[in-house]
Amino acid sequence: MSSFLGKQDVEILKLLQRDATISTAAIAERINLSQSPCWRRINRMEEEGLIQRRVVLLDRARLGMEVVVFATINLTSTGRQNLMSFEQDIVRHPEVMECYTMTGIWDYMLKIVTRDIRHYEDFVRNTLTASPAIRELHSHMAVTEIKNSTELPLDTQL
Repeated sequence: MSSFLGKQDVEILKLLQRDATISTAAIAERINLSQSPCWRRINRMEEEGLIQRRVVLLDRARLGMEVVVFATINLTSTGRQNLMSFEQDIVRHPEVMECYTMTGIWDYMLKIVTRDIRHYEDFVRNTLTASPAIRELHSHMAVTEIKNSTELPLDTQL
């Protein structure tokens, strides 16, 4: 964690992680700070990129997005141009919620969300494996979601 974050900054971030709609006045009251300095702290953290954006979290299951897959991928070649081409292509697919480069035996890991298994199969057949950049793809289907959090563990970083 950045050394320039004070205890009140961390408390502000924790509150915003739980509810991005919370007002500056409510935050200021909860951390025992007046509203103007609280607003300035939030504004500074936004300008510095600590707060990237404020979003609404949707209920995947209620929206009919039943399938979560973690796909591991190896490319045909790991040359710079092939990596860049794959990465530019993968960000265009809304089904891909997260994409990471990996150490070890896999080049990439993707978190993919689709309505059902048929949509996942269609995405794999007609999009992912249609790419000449992909040599190998393994699908790991999530069965039960135990924990799904967007909150960073700020308390453990102090």
